Amino acid sequence: MSARRIFTRPARIAAVAPYLWMSLFFLVPFVFVLKISLSQTAIAQPPYLPVFDLASGWQALVAAFSALSFDNFRLLASDQLYIQSGLRSLTVAITATAMLLLIGYPIAYAMARLPRRWQPVAMMLVIVPFWTSFLIRVYAWINILQHDGLLNKILLALHIVSTPVVWLSTDTAMYLGLVYSYLPFMILPLYATLAKIDPALLEASADLGSSPLQSFWLITVPLSLPGVGAGVLLCFIPIVGEFVIPDLLAGSDALMIGQTLWLEFFTNRDWPVASATAVLLLVILLLPLLIYDRFQRRQMGRA
Repeated sequence: MSARRIFTRPARIAAVAPYLWMSLFFLVPFVFVLKISLSQTAIAQPPYLPVFDLASGWQALVAAFSALSFDNFRLLASDQLYIQSGLRSLTVAITATAMLLLIGYPIAYAMARLPRRWQPVAMMLVIVPFWTSFLIRVYAWINILQHDGLLNKILLALHIVSTPVVWLSTDTAMYLGLVYSYLPFMILPLYATLAKIDPALLEASADLGSSPLQSFWLITVPLSLPGVGAGVLLCFIPIVGEFVIPDLLAGSDALMIGQTLWLEFFTNRDWPVASATAVLLLVILLLPLLIYDRFQRRQMGRA
């Protein structure tokens, strides 16, 4: 009995640890952001009212709670700036994620089909960009895409263009930066799933008369769907709130939601509206997570 208790206590601690982590570093900060989103903007420090003061007594706390309102969320639903930036963020995230899937799936498939001794080398080549600062890599693309940058020099040398092409401050530059930066997040979960597929399944499919293309669509693709879902979520969710790449590489004509949040927090000092935007964005991003979780549960039930 004592030995069983010794072995169950670490298991219980390991089971509780993720919940403690999420409570401390996600739930508690989210409660603060939610409270600010229900407050009103004020020229003060901090720049919102009401501010809860536990030492002021119960009546003051009741008055502070009664002063909370949903005005900031109503503003988000009526202001075209937030609607357009939100729609643009979703459009960019969907487009970039689709591009990442189209590029990342063949790369991950090729890595999984390599001989065993070469697969770690290929995976290392995918991970190598993580060794350099994210910001430095984005600034490197600025040097490549500028008017007299490396890309225009190559295009001019190959006589593909006659004059330098304008790349910077365009959506093309933004998508290049997004695909380059998030490609490892798509490749790694896909590779981990594809590498686990038993080659005997493909051999059995070939013995039954299926062509390589039929075996790919009927066996490889369905079995790789968990990796596809994980890669899509790892790319789509951070791209929706991306700030650095659109701010440095894209134009300023159409803002994404991450840039709008930055302007509200640090330029306009409108913390309540920015917090309401963050809360609404979080609720929207929970939807694909819930869909993926339901899909995983169905897969486990079938298994």
